[in-house]
Amino acid sequence: MKTIRIGGADFSPNEQTVVFHSNQSGVFNLYELPFSGGTPKQLTFSKDNAIFSLGYLPDGRILYSSDQGGNELTHIFIRNTDGTTKDLTPNAKAKYQFAGLSHDKKSFFYNSNERNKAAFDVYEMPLATLTPNMIFENPGGFFPGDVSPDRRYIALAKPSTTTNSDVYLYDTKTKQTKLLTEHQGEIANHPGEFTKDSRKLLISTDEGSEFSYTKAYDLATGKADIVDKADWDINGVGLSRSGKYRVVYINKDARTDLKLIDTQTGGSVKLPALPGGDLTGVNIADSETRMLFYVNSSKEPTALYSYDFKTGKMTSLIKTLNPEINQEDLVSGEVIRYKSFDGLEIPALLYKPKDISTGEKRAAMLLIHGGPGGQTRLNYSPLVQYLVNHGYVILAVNNRGSSGYGKTFYAADDRKHGDADLRDCVESKKFLTATGYVDPAKIGIMGGSYGGYMTLAGLAFTPDEFAVGVDIFGVANWLRTLNSMPAWWGPQREAMFKELGNPATDSTALYNKSPLFFTHKIKKPLLVIQGANDPRVLKVESDEIVAGVKKNGVPVEYIVFPNEGHGFVNKDNEITANKAIKDFLDKYLIGAQTASR
Repeated sequence: MKTIRIGGADFSPNEQTVVFHSNQSGVFNLYELPFSGGTPKQLTFSKDNAIFSLGYLPDGRILYSSDQGGNELTHIFIRNTDGTTKDLTPNAKAKYQFAGLSHDKKSFFYNSNERNKAAFDVYEMPLATLTPNMIFENPGGFFPGDVSPDRRYIALAKPSTTTNSDVYLYDTKTKQTKLLTEHQGEIANHPGEFTKDSRKLLISTDEGSEFSYTKAYDLATGKADIVDKADWDINGVGLSRSGKYRVVYINKDARTDLKLIDTQTGGSVKLPALPGGDLTGVNIADSETRMLFYVNSSKEPTALYSYDFKTGKMTSLIKTLNPEINQEDLVSGEVIRYKSFDGLEIPALLYKPKDISTGEKRAAMLLIHGGPGGQTRLNYSPLVQYLVNHGYVILAVNNRGSSGYGKTFYAADDRKHGDADLRDCVESKKFLTATGYVDPAKIGIMGGSYGGYMTLAGLAFTPDEFAVGVDIFGVANWLRTLNSMPAWWGPQREAMFKELGNPATDSTALYNKSPLFFTHKIKKPLLVIQGANDPRVLKVESDEIVAGVKKNGVPVEYIVFPNEGHGFVNKDNEITANKAIKDFLDKYLIGAQTASR
């Protein structure tokens, strides 16, 4: 667990220094180091609330975000060059989202629900005065996107369902809002960046396709031309400051395929040989001569690199893997597929321990992602490597409803949660058994958030299928969870209602898919992990599921972290949780005799 997590890398105004956040101290704080490499210098010293880098200002000051114990009510702070800090958004009951520097770098934009808890307005904050000014009052139903470089336009997203959404354009001059993506049927449209001349808006759409691609919408003519398209979802497109480079991220079978395109020639930029893994988080400096990026794979946690276009020199800035670990002891994930109960092909990632002897049978755990529309990717997971290194086979299932495999697959679990998607997980046991090295009687299920719900659903609705369950921040009662979704989810609440069910009109269906009301059926050991400040899955959910299962005389272990929300940001807590998971599995899945491996 000496492996650290990093992110938020940005260039200083003179492009000689890089700021980033890291949990090296145990809590996320800001650090700084030279572009050419060197020893990081710690800039903030929080011992409780996580601090995440937003980037430098032109005068060397730094913006960062932080919430209170994981409650997700993020605020925007400024760190002055003398080390002092100030909360620029001090309303304790509101949420603030950084929306980028203006093109002239004289101000920055942010979104806030300070006026209306269910709608994010857009503000501009001049750097000279640090006094905000509202530039878009959200009537509700919209999520703000990019602001055009000339400040005239604001892109808006309006979701109807999780598979049907529109892009609107707000004109700050005329105060008019215009629909850009009029369509029929279920089409997902999302706004991207404006081009640097403010004449076009990049839009992600899956119109006429199973996968999302990128169009450039001409604001004057209304014409939209395809810019980037692939045989997989294009997850994002970014432009450098003058538009010289375009960065395209393609979600190719659970990993990222990145293209760096020279917009003047249309050709791909040839980069030096890179370490194996996904290249992500590209940040091209304003001079467009330098670049920062991350590399991540199932065997290597996120590492930060710098690249100089002029010299062709690539420098490793931060390696996050614990140096005491031999990387060859880690296991690469393998993409596999198997047929589910109805013939649908289900993708999954298989992690096999290296020390399995011929004829030996091992215990296995299914790992189910959050969402419900998430995707487990070939990225580094400390929990996965920890368990595999201790002898467990891990199968990360991308059940129906997962993103990245086309919109038909993504919508295949709508109104079937805890049923069709759970049956996909149950069917994976056949694949594991067929490997010859998994004991079919020792297959458990675990996951976080929606994956925690799938764990509880597996134990309650298919009580004989899984030997144990590990629920991490998981939903137990859909009626309560959907009713208590934070107001700042805004229109996303309605989209979730349409996908999962509306507690006002679909209470019976939601009751029947909520494990809390079927705890009497759970008969296999359960570990529950919960953050006390979780605004998405309230602590009472886990309290009640634990109390219900205990009535059955079933072994239940329960860990509550008082300073976490929906996920881990404190390293000590993550260490405690991961060790508790291993100890629980050693005890209840493989038994004490074989746990000494």
